[in-house]
Amino acid sequence: MKNLTEMSNEELWELFPIVLCGHKEEWKQMYENEKKLLLHLIGRDQVVRISHIGSTAVKGLLAKPTIDILLEIEEHCELKQLIRGLEKKGYIYVKKPGNPPPHMMFMKGYTLQGFAKRVYHLHVRYPGDWDELYFRDYLERHREAAEEYGKLKIGLQKKYEHDRDAYTRAKTDFVRECTKKARKELGDIYRPEGEK
Repeated sequence: MKNLTEMSNEELWELFPIVLCGHKEEWKQMYENEKKLLLHLIGRDQVVRISHIGSTAVKGLLAKPTIDILLEIEEHCELKQLIRGLEKKGYIYVKKPGNPPPHMMFMKGYTLQGFAKRVYHLHVRYPGDWDELYFRDYLERHREAAEEYGKLKIGLQKKYEHDRDAYTRAKTDFVRECTKKARKELGDIYRPEGEK
């Protein structure tokens, strides 16, 4: 039997379809628990910021039951040690050459039988002014946009249940538009000190 890292995208999408559900209060606590684990594992001195991002971070929003976490690390963080430590805690390391440096993502809660009870996506980056933070804040501040996004996701889930990449691509225009509005409203509140 193949392990998850040997499966094609099509095999993975069949095993892990797009599933949406109503907002759950437990998601905030799941994030907080994982944040504590990450700070302990990596060390506070290696972490610049940890943020709950994605739809599970927005109260009342329909979401895939996956806790998305943005972990911003110091540039001197030892990456091989980070990978080993996260893998020991059940994370699967995925190289993401198209993502911002250090081009890393980790997933936890994926099994050969499908999703586990708790599922996490950990996006590891160096400090930056990340769109995901603005998008989250925009949806929190604008309920009508959050409702519209929820409706969009329902339609896309029906169309792309077994094609995660197409599902994500189809949301791109909406996400970009909201992010652009959020940056205009909020300014550069997430820009790291010293960055222009």
